[in-house]
Amino acid sequence: MYDPFTGALLAAASPRTAAVELGLEPPRFCARCGRRMVVQIAPDGWWARCSRHGVRDSRDGSRR
Repeated sequence: MYDPFTGALLAAASPRTAAVELGLEPPRFCARCGRRMVVQIAPDGWWARCSRHGVRDSRDGSRR
């Protein structure tokens, strides 16, 4: 498992920024494989696509 905001292994993850903690920043890396994702931000949310694991959406249970 990888940190979705830094791409580092969870065991070695660095501290998160305030924007991440408040849910204002979308994930930039896939939590399953650590690959960089394509991220689209809209006024009402965001979606992020991993080439191997599909799309993750802000409405999937993540904080907005």
